[in-house]
Amino acid sequence: MLEQLIGAAREGVEDRRSQTSQADLESRLPERGRDRPFNEALVRPSLSVIAEFKRRSPSAGKISATATVAEQVGAYERGGAAALSVLTDARHFGGSLDDLRAARAACDLPILRKDFIVDPYQLYEAAVYGADAVLLIVRALEDRELRALYEEARGLDLDCLVEVHDAEELERALQLDADVIGINNRNLDEGVVDVATTYELMPDVPAGKTVVAESGIAARAELEELERVGVDAVLIGGALMSAVDPEALTRELTGADEATREHKLP
Repeated sequence: MLEQLIGAAREGVEDRRSQTSQADLESRLPERGRDRPFNEALVRPSLSVIAEFKRRSPSAGKISATATVAEQVGAYERGGAAALSVLTDARHFGGSLDDLRAARAACDLPILRKDFIVDPYQLYEAAVYGADAVLLIVRALEDRELRALYEEARGLDLDCLVEVHDAEELERALQLDADVIGINNRNLDEGVVDVATTYELMPDVPAGKTVVAESGIAARAELEELERVGVDAVLIGGALMSAVDPEALTRELTGADEATREHKLP
């Protein structure tokens, strides 16, 4: 599965590059809006929620055919999300760069471009279309590619969420000295999700790193337990996209309702 996703990503880059050159994208960089620091949004006093917009996935199939970007991310923002994740892969997730642009216009939250980043061209796309950060998946890249993409992203003022799934990948991310480590509970080769992955890897993450738990998280109790072991943020997509009331679920997950009740107490 991962090889298929990476292959599709490379094909997509070549298709888009044939229509818009990297030089054209670079010429549009001065049009970027104000900076929205992604990394800073993840280090709140309490656990931060990165709320995701995606229409479908290879594992879950169609998640939401009717949700619009503006309505969904607006609900996330009102519900207390700290940041957004927007899928831009078209073939497997039904996303697009236009979704990224629409999310940027609809809210003030920092935005992660979530895709299979395999080429510097995608970094320039991310910057031009409104992303504040990009996802770099360790398993999808050789060390040389990973470092080159990380350094170029930082040169473009894009933060990086460096994603790992096992101890070997974590070591590679630490050699890169990545500030934000994403622990994906999903095995991308098999599609199996096990939240125990985060608990197993957390003891090996040095102090001072920001940790994001990804996949398989859907309840407030799970967030509280992850916070207890030192996780800084969680990325939640499927549960929010399939919710009847995504704002209410975001409030429940972030604890926004509890904070409001406490504020109103005499």
